[in-house]
Formats: sequence, C-alpha cells, structure tokens
Amino acid sequence: MLRYLTAGESHGKGLIAVLEGMPAGLKIEAATINAELKRRQAGFGRGKRMQIENDKAEVVAGLRKGVSLGSPIALLIKNKDFSIDTLQQVVCPRPGHADLSGLLKFGFTDARDVLERASARSTAATVGIGALCKILLRQFRITMNSGVVSVGGSQTRKAIKEKIQHAIAHKDTLGGIFEVMVEGVPAGLGSYVQPDRRLDSRLAGAVMSIPGIKAVEIGLGFGYAHKFGSEIHDAIYYSKSQGFYRRTNSAGGIEGGISNGENIVLRACMKPICTLMSPLDSVNIRSRRPAKASVQRSDICVVESAGVVAESAAAYVLADALLEKFGSDSLSDIKASYASYLKRIR
Repeated sequence: MLRYLTAGESHGKGLIAVLEGMPAGLKIEAATINAELKRRQAGFGRGKRMQIENDKAEVVAGLRKGVSLGSPIALLIKNKDFSIDTLQQVVCPRPGHADLSGLLKFGFTDARDVLERASARSTAATVGIGALCKILLRQFRITMNSGVVSVGGSQTRKAIKEKIQHAIAHKDTLGGIFEVMVEGVPAGLGSYVQPDRRLDSRLAGAVMSIPGIKAVEIGLGFGYAHKFGSEIHDAIYYSKSQGFYRRTNSAGGIEGGISNGENIVLRACMKPICTLMSPLDSVNIRSRRPAKASVQRSDICVVESAGVVAESAAAYVLADALLEKFGSDSLSDIKASYASYLKRIR
C-alpha cells in the first residue's frame, strides 16, 4: 500500500514530500522528477512567482546509488522566496479561498496563517510524488498525459490566449476544463467490494483534492444523462491478438469500480483563481467593517498546470492500485506477477 504526506508553506523554507510503500529495485533519477516539476510551472497565464522559482527536487532518503530500497522516499523542494516571517498580515479574506473558513476554524486573526498552507504552492509536492509514481507505472508500460479542453468557454489555442489576455487587461482570472488520459492500464485494478476501493472513487477523490477543482467526470461523465443505454454502453469483443476489447470507451476505462483494459479518461473543472487584482467585497475581520478583499501575488489562469497536477494525483492512485494487486516489496517479483496475470486474462 502506498501512502504519502506533504509539508511546507507557500513562502516557507521549502516543501517536503514522503512516499511510503514504493518497491525496492526501482531506478529513480532526480532529472525525471524535475522535468515534471517544470511542466507544472508552464502555461500562459502563470504569475510572477514562476519567474522566481525554478523548482528542483532533492531526493534525501529512500535511495542507494539511485535505486529504491523499499523504505520511504523523501523529497525536498526548496523555496527561493522564503519570506514567511516578514510578509504583511492579511485581514480581509478573499472570496472563494480558504481564508475566512480557515480563520473561523482555527481561531486565527491573520489569514496569512491560513493561506500559506492552503496555497496551491503545495501542489509542487504533489507533482513530486506523482513523478515517482509515474516512474513505477512506466515499468508496466502505463503512461499518461493531459491537455486543456477549454478556458473560459473558449477551446482553440488562439481563442484561449485572447481570453487570458482579456482577463489580464481587466484584472480578472479564468478557470476551465482539462482532460487526463492514461494508456496501458490493465483490466482488474480497483475493486467493487467496498466503496473506498473503487478505482473511480479513488481517482475522483484524488483529483478533487487539488486546490480549485470543483467537478470531476470519468468517461462520458455528465454526457450519460442525455443518452439511452443502448447508445453509450461499450460492447465487448474478443480476438486472439487483443484479448477482450471495446470499440468505444464511454466508460472511460472503468466499470464497476474496476479498470476494464481501455484507456482511463477523466476530465475536471477548475474554478477561476480566487485572488483578483480588482478585488471583490469582503469584511475586515478585526473591525468587522466592509472592505475590499486582500490582493496577493497570483496567477491569472492555471488550467494547463492543474492538468499536470491531476496527472500526478492519478498516477498515485494507479500506482497504489497496481501494488495492491501485484505486490509491493520487490520490483522483479511484481513484474513476474504482472506478466503471469496478463497471460491468464488473455
């Protein structure tokens, strides 16, 4: 079983991620992790923080000579912008952010104590964990990618760029929809026997845990609501060369909480960034008087980046499900079990 924890604040010394349960014998290179971290920082509409940070992960535990030992793997991503103790207080919470709810929950009098951890800066650690999981998944020819479906309702690259430029000019922000596709997933990951073991529920929960994500769909998703069953269920076929297969994939690669051997396809909607350069109405939490919301350094649009983070969230879930089915101690043993299983289901 895989499990992980992250720690760190947006303007603290850095971010820490610890992943437990990775098998022994997996070759891990920091350059592979750093390539994923760089992808997270890309995309038109990112803010000035991306010009400051050049995220790089240092593997500080869990490896010997670049190979996993089966013990917890620890990553450290240092922040160049380490200024948490000198930043100004925040007393006017931003609508849409965790500012006010966090203040009420913990009894803080400064929203800085909330936003430093609630910030999406924490997703750099998520991507570090996801990079490790992707390295494992590639050993089994499981790969993934993501792409922007729409931003602010626009779908073409040109229209999306124009939409973001409009938001920049008007001191506004934009959200949108992205898609993650996973190829090479074998049938049989996940389970129908308990709700928390269903692969679709695990994937949806992982993606929904990303800051700013407000909706997730798998396969046809909400499209199921407008069709007859005869139009959308994926008919089953068999050939000696392919085994069982489908000609359509409305299910998005998951049926009954279990992967069915087709590509896993999920989409998610990210809301517009909460920090507006032309802020909305708020209340000063000390005087209780009307005020404009706090303005923090922020992005305009991060839909492309959110897709990269969602890849990482999905990679963690799939790696966990893979180890759950085929073992988790030694990579060579897992590969042998995997090969035997594929032979059986053919």
